[in-house]
Amino acid sequence: MARRYDCSDASDRSIGLREAASAVRRGELVVLPTDTVYGVGADAFSAEAVGDLLEAKGRGRNMPSPVLVGSPNTLHGLVSDFSEQAWELVDAFWPGALTLVAKHQPSLRWDLGDTRGTVAVRMPLHPVAIELLTETGPMAVSSANATGRPAPQDCDTAQEMLGDAVSVYLDGGPTPDIVPSSIVDVTGRVPVLLRQGAISLEELRAVVPGTGAAS
Repeated sequence: MARRYDCSDASDRSIGLREAASAVRRGELVVLPTDTVYGVGADAFSAEAVGDLLEAKGRGRNMPSPVLVGSPNTLHGLVSDFSEQAWELVDAFWPGALTLVAKHQPSLRWDLGDTRGTVAVRMPLHPVAIELLTETGPMAVSSANATGRPAPQDCDTAQEMLGDAVSVYLDGGPTPDIVPSSIVDVTGRVPVLLRQGAISLEELRAVVPGTGAAS
């Protein structure tokens, strides 16, 4: 039976964060608010938990889960060949609605799906998400919707779609924005905008002038 906690109440939020962190460590799924939409998350280093996440969404391995982190410092253990330009984008837009696709460390033992040696990573601008990520470490997090349905902006909608496939729901109220994160590939010589979301190409180029756009 799924448990739900109201994060607008200080006591409920504290209990909920503790229960959510414990659930993640047990390999279970949790739903959490972010600065864009609600996400469903699992321990990024548990292949079984990530598999359960993809199954709960009705999603295949060809659509691997992004990873959320609670601090830019976490990147040092996750990515390789991370350019100075990539760090400039992190400094300018994290925490926030910027997802970076980078080469992951070859030594990492995780299975996020068919990633071809890369990871899509982001630090969300939401206090509940950051508190949870600080406790758990990197989490595989995807929008908390069944594949083919709109990404939810509130906990009720997420719970209606995912039900008891999730152990803990953290209700942070309506999310501030439904605009998705912008996705930038930083695996090459220059950053390339793959998907424009909350951050425009012009804003990216104001930080890294050579940023390209996918055709």
